Parts: sequence; C-alpha cells; structure tokens
Amino acid sequence: MSDTPITTGFHHITMVSNHAPRTLAFYGGLLGLDLVKRTVNFDDPGAYHLYFGNDAGRPGTILTFFEWPDAPRGHWGVGGIHHLALGVDTPEAQLKWKRRLDDAGVRVSGPIDRGYFRSIYFGDPDGQVLEIATKGPGYDIDEPMEALGRTLVTPPTERLPEGRDEAAIAELTHPEPVPVVTDDMRLRGIHHITGITDDLERAHDFYAGALGLPLVKKTLNQDDGKTEHWFWARYDGTSIGDHSAMTLFGWPGSDYRARPGAGQTHHIAFRAESEDHQLAFRETLRGMGIETTDVLDRSYFRSIYFRAPDGLLCEIATDGPGFLIDEDRATLGTALRLPGWLDERRDEIEKALRPLELRDAYAAASGSERA
Repeated sequence: MSDTPITTGFHHITMVSNHAPRTLAFYGGLLGLDLVKRTVNFDDPGAYHLYFGNDAGRPGTILTFFEWPDAPRGHWGVGGIHHLALGVDTPEAQLKWKRRLDDAGVRVSGPIDRGYFRSIYFGDPDGQVLEIATKGPGYDIDEPMEALGRTLVTPPTERLPEGRDEAAIAELTHPEPVPVVTDDMRLRGIHHITGITDDLERAHDFYAGALGLPLVKKTLNQDDGKTEHWFWARYDGTSIGDHSAMTLFGWPGSDYRARPGAGQTHHIAFRAESEDHQLAFRETLRGMGIETTDVLDRSYFRSIYFRAPDGLLCEIATDGPGFLIDEDRATLGTALRLPGWLDERRDEIEKALRPLELRDAYAAASGSERA
C-alpha cells in the first residue's frame, strides 16, 4: 500500500430530497448549518443542488442535496449508505440537540453509549437516517492507538441491547428548551458515514488499496451483537484524522440492495488535495480494474466518479478552488449561481425551480415543513 495515494478523508456527501425549501428549513434552520452554495445539478439543471457546510464550505463538513420532487422514497441496503453521523464536541451539547429536536417534533432515540462515542439518532424530512455523535472518547479505549483494527473486538454486554436501560435512555435530555443553536452545539461536519456491504474483505481491499484508508476497528454491530462492523479512517498509528471514518456493516452474500431515491445518499466524495493528487487516484483505481469517469469540472472542485465493489457510488473531489470563486463570504448561498455554460439559460432554469426564501426557510422546521 506504500504507493497508494492517501485521502485525508471525506470531501462531501450528497443526498436526495423531494423538497428543497423543506430541506433548507431542516438543515439550515433546525440544525443551524450554513447554506454555502445555491446552484443546480450540473447534469440535470432543472433540479436544485444545495450545499451546506462550515467555514465557507470546508471539505469534510459539506452536505449537499439534489432536489428531485418526484423521486420515490429510497431504502438502505447493500451498496448504499445506512446513516450519516455529524459530530458534536460533548455529551452535554448532544443532550441539547436531543431536546431541540424533540421540541421540534423530530423523533429521537438515544443517547446510546457506543464506547468510542455516544450517539443520538433521528431522520430528516425525507427519511435519511442521521446521527449526532460525540467527539470521543475515541477508538483506542479497547486497543492500543498504535495497533488499531488488528483483532475483532466484542462489545461488552452493557453496550448491547440486553445491557441497556431503555427507559432511562429515553428520559435523558436537556432540562430546558433550546430555541437557538448555541456555540457549544455547533455541528462539526462529518463524524462518520456508515454503509452496508456484502463482502467486508473485498471492501477492505478497496478502501485500503484504492484510497489509503487503513482498517482501525473490527467489531460487532452493537444493536444486534453479531453483524460485523468494520471502520476505516485516516490513521498514522498515532491519531485518527477528523472527517475520515468510513464504516460498514457486513451482510455476507446478501442480495438486499440499496434502493435509490428520496431520503437516501446519492454518493460520497473523498478528498484530493490537488488535481495531480486526483489523477494519482484515478491511475490507482484504473490499475485495480475500477472504471472511472474522466475529470469533470464542478466549478467549485474537480471530480471523478466510480463505484466501490459493492456498487456504492463514490467520487474523488479536489479541495479547490472552493465556494468563494463566485461569491464573497458574506453572501454565500443567497443567490442562484450557475456555471458559465448554463448562464444563458438562467431565465428558463429559474422559472423551473421552487422559490427559496432564506428568511422563511431558516425558521425552525414546523408543521407541514416537517412532513
């Protein structure tokens, strides 16, 4: 693996929405994420492509959405993503999130002690499964940091369903309403992404061999105590890189495939530091017999696309040029931005899109906007 180019982690994740104003209300208003770009799907310019992120769209914090109003509800399965986890610093801030979501009518489960972090779970208005996970305590609680991922770790009974006090977990929350997202609650971007595969060993060959992500944990799904759950991340033997943990549940030989659609992930994107770095990934992938697209210009980054062996659609995106090339920081996300080759169609495109009013959409999601 010494010649394998190494990604520093996730660039973004792209999901599917039926209703862009509702998505803006939920992610921008309720979750407090910044809308950093309002544009269209360059391959389908009649559909919105919304980008949320921290620090003007720093890689690893970016969530993007295609609005496909007529898309049927999707479902997780082999070759797809089960859930997206967003990071928060502390258990105390996580309880604030539980209270804020509960008060907005969003059903929340947890917090559940996962050992390596604590987690709460809920769904977005389209059905995408979301998690808010704490920063620590980390993956070295049951293995030495310098030797992660070498053996199968069996979770202790207290972290399995039979060891949980579900009534106590349900009652645990913040004592007061949380009407605004406070600084300590700010979501820190992608904590991890969890998918489902039918062959963990083959997946390991892909994530380690194609992307340079070592295996950092082999354990069991703590909700059933038997399904193997493997983690890969940017790891140098001394630390785990932020925004880099890809995890998979292993369903050996399963033919229960992910179904694309609303509430599902369309693709996940990994980082390339430069265009040369991206071309090194493309060469490695093609050398492994994995077909890739040519480099595509997405204005804010350059992209190549390919599929993992289980069928998951993946992308490698460059860090630059970034979202400030056509807007300044103060006006990010406030106007529809189009690439030059679509600008002559602006009137036609704008007429086909739903109005997005930031002031209204950033109010807390409620009523029909949560349906």
